[in-house]
Amino acid sequence: MVATDLDGTLLTSTGTITPRTRKALRSARAAGAEIVFVTARAPRGVRAIAEQTGVTGTAICSNGAITYDVAADEIVHSRPLAPEGARRVAATLAEAIPGVGIAVETGRNVLTEAAYTRRLVDDLAYYREVGSVFDESEPIVKLLAMSAAHTADEMFTAVVAAVEGQAEVTYSGSEGLLEISAPGVTKAGALDRLCRERGIEAGEVVAFGDMPNDLAVLAYAGAGYAMANAHHLVLAAIERRTLSNDEDGVAAVLEDLYG
Repeated sequence: MVATDLDGTLLTSTGTITPRTRKALRSARAAGAEIVFVTARAPRGVRAIAEQTGVTGTAICSNGAITYDVAADEIVHSRPLAPEGARRVAATLAEAIPGVGIAVETGRNVLTEAAYTRRLVDDLAYYREVGSVFDESEPIVKLLAMSAAHTADEMFTAVVAAVEGQAEVTYSGSEGLLEISAPGVTKAGALDRLCRERGIEAGEVVAFGDMPNDLAVLAYAGAGYAMANAHHLVLAAIERRTLSNDEDGVAAVLEDLYG
């Protein structure tokens, strides 16, 4: 199995898939490897990339909270946050990071409170502003917390100890955004579940990533590669390296493995 993150890893800095990477993925598939996207993105953010690459099998989305059948456009497994647990975590965030903005990823849409001003251009049709994200009867697949005054590193340091055991806190960019999932929900946990269903050992997995939310996957895989452009925590923890996302780092490894 080839398990790859998308942003900062498989995709270039302009959000595209290069012809070289597309060819390397096809070669890996032809050699019998299953390609699995393992991403912080929601399912809607995966479909167009899957179409570009021809990878239409299973994707692990929302940092492991969702397992998604790309071809069927179906969420086949989901582990949302319990509403009361999410409320407690949000209260902790508000105390630790004054002015923090809260949003909820439901798996299909994003519910935002007024202070959550972050918008992704490709997702504009999916945002809905509400008085409180906790007054809606939508699943809380991922709690999002943003602050324009802090980096993600600073926010993580401020809250991680306070919410330990209540939720999984991670981040996939340097801007002030934290991504919070149900306890025990990680990319690596969802990948392990998928591998066990397939009868694939961890040692048979090649993985690629660049951010702290990829660390567990890179440690889980038999061969986990940090991108040259990876976050300093990833570069410090992972010995195997490949070229940057803008230098077709994933393709470079797959070409060596699969020709």
